[in-house]
Amino acid sequence: MAGRRRKNAGASAGEGTAEAVLPADLELQDLYGAFAAHGLDDEDLDDAAVLVPPVKLPAERELAEQAKAVPMFGYALALARWAAPHRGVDEFGDLVVEDRAPAARLLGLAPAAGEVPEEAEIEAMRAWSLACDLDLVEIGTTADGEHVAVPGPDLEPAEEGDPDTVLELWLTAAGIVRELAVEADSMPEEDGEHAEAGEDGDEEDEDALSEVEEARDAAAELLDEALQVLYETTAFAEPGNETVPLGVLAALLVVPEGEEPSEELLGDITDVMVALDPMLGDLAELGLLDYRPIDPELFDEEEATGEEGAPVVGEAPLDEEESARFGLVRLTPLGQYGIRQWLLEDGYDAPLVGDLAQGDAAELLRGVCESPNVLPEEELRVWLDGREPVAAARELLAAARGGDAYGPMRRMLGVSALNVLGAPAEPAVREVLDDPELGGAARAWLTALGASDVPAPDRTMALWTVVDTFAAQLLDSGGDAEPLRELIADLPVTGDPGSYFGELWRVDHAYTADVLEAIGELHTDRAVAKEARKAAFKARSKS
Repeated sequence: MAGRRRKNAGASAGEGTAEAVLPADLELQDLYGAFAAHGLDDEDLDDAAVLVPPVKLPAERELAEQAKAVPMFGYALALARWAAPHRGVDEFGDLVVEDRAPAARLLGLAPAAGEVPEEAEIEAMRAWSLACDLDLVEIGTTADGEHVAVPGPDLEPAEEGDPDTVLELWLTAAGIVRELAVEADSMPEEDGEHAEAGEDGDEEDEDALSEVEEARDAAAELLDEALQVLYETTAFAEPGNETVPLGVLAALLVVPEGEEPSEELLGDITDVMVALDPMLGDLAELGLLDYRPIDPELFDEEEATGEEGAPVVGEAPLDEEESARFGLVRLTPLGQYGIRQWLLEDGYDAPLVGDLAQGDAAELLRGVCESPNVLPEEELRVWLDGREPVAAARELLAAARGGDAYGPMRRMLGVSALNVLGAPAEPAVREVLDDPELGGAARAWLTALGASDVPAPDRTMALWTVVDTFAAQLLDSGGDAEPLRELIADLPVTGDPGSYFGELWRVDHAYTADVLEAIGELHTDRAVAKEARKAAFKARSKS
């Protein structure tokens, strides 16, 4: 699965396509600060590893149950069992004519009596073809030359719901459907007349074949990019808000960052929507997506108005139902699982939420600090789940100590974990009130909790905590000045900033000079900023 090259990483996709900013609107480096952390500039981004957000997935057994519930996959299993102990097939391995109607009835695609519609037989043959592709049935020839099908070795464990077997089969099926969707989208309109191009060595046929291959590559790239956008969107969406209008998905792929969609771009968005529509519909058959396709009546309405071409997403806001007519798509948990497996197969790091929460508190905080591709709050919640609050708080506070480069981040994460634990963690927090590294944050946390008996920190502890808090924000923001400005605005600088910074530069902290330089750069009061820069120089000279 190719790394995605989304054109639109900004917030705007046009009023006609989106009313709110999606998580996928954000640059990955903005979400994680990863590129800044690795010293990459804009010229390096094309060669940088694609960062894939962590996702939550159900247990594999639950995913396997969902896979077995997908109709087309279930049909393939049912027909494979129906083939036992053996069943005659034609020379291509397809169902013989007399078996097609019974197969459709077996799958519930046709009534038990009466004529079987041709569409039902075609659906049964598709399911049989899938069963053959997955080796749920194996084709052979008897000594008498009869072509027969027998159940394959994976059928029984798949029927019993073995997660490894079911998910491996389902993933193979999803890959087949994905390839077929791309092939169908890239076939020429002339009934596929160029599919066999090139056999006669004719130059015109070779050109036609080249065009088909180029169209296939373009369709595959478009589908891959769309699936990755959906993967990111689902990773960051609140439960219940994973559905994306097809127009928004197309806009994210078409509109360059920071631009409003022009009339020409609106046409491009429509073209992408129309191209994605049948491919997403095919993937929905295997349970990767929940998909509401473009309403075909929209095309009829265009014809009625005398306008040619596909319906265009316009600039006028649409109500919810009208917007839904242009298509809605939601990645299912199975879809997340499938896309993640494809990414892993292609060598990408595609973590799961909770991957970093399997060890002790020290391993948790170190992993969250060092990984550019993490959702810290989610990792903390997974680690805290089921732990006794006081014991968990003690372990986290102990792991938060240290004067190394990640120390401020660990302490900030520790406070975040305490916020999740709430009041039950109070006894452990009170135990560190006099700790030189944790005492200031502990006092602030207890005060925010509503405690009225918290002693004020001494001057040394208070100043050290100021530097540590700023340092954590510097590390966490990846260079974003906005959260730092909020902290700077709250600095207790009186009418004598020289005196305040005269104390602050003497603080024994690894990030003192960095913090003072940030204050000197961002403070809106020129006199205060000047004193901060002078203090930063003294701190650098001291070290």
